[in-house]
Amino acid sequence: MASKDRILRQKEETRCNILDAAYAIVKEEGWHGLSMRKIADKIEYTAPIIYEYFSNKDAILRELTGKGFIKLGKELEAAKAKFEKPEEQLESMWMAYWDFAFTDTEMYQVMFGIQMNCCSEQCDAAKTPYKLFTAVILDIMKDSNPSEEVIKQKYFTFFSVIHGLIAINIINKSVSLETINSQILKDAIGGIIKSIQ
Repeated sequence: MASKDRILRQKEETRCNILDAAYAIVKEEGWHGLSMRKIADKIEYTAPIIYEYFSNKDAILRELTGKGFIKLGKELEAAKAKFEKPEEQLESMWMAYWDFAFTDTEMYQVMFGIQMNCCSEQCDAAKTPYKLFTAVILDIMKDSNPSEEVIKQKYFTFFSVIHGLIAINIINKSVSLETINSQILKDAIGGIIKSIQ
């Protein structure tokens, strides 16, 4: 039994090493620089070994996308836990979302398909941020007894503004944009929160 556990542990380590190597390559060269051959070279394995764990590059992208959504979900939960009032929770969560996009930009790109194909529709963890945000939106709007469709609409109002601003900044890196981003973001979040209270 001990040798079977050791083999499983080694397989999981190899799988993690492949994902870590893939993400390190992306950090250095961008998503378009990622290939199975480069991953194999980075961890000093042969390409066929990589294919034993992942059938192709898309399988690696799907796995990394899932990890990204899990990480984002944890950061949103931590941001929410800092406050009692749902309005403050919501603002804190969107600010954490923003921070995630710029501290882990490459991950955000693959999660949401900025300048590349996205794998989120194949990832169960992609639903986590939506569920966290809509729960707080519902808490804010509970007195008006909103329908699920109204809650969804409010979420996508936030998402379209914030994701749009993030995408603009990722695609067009500009110092002049950076100086006004914080104020634009706070104004947008505050304005939308006021509209749903």
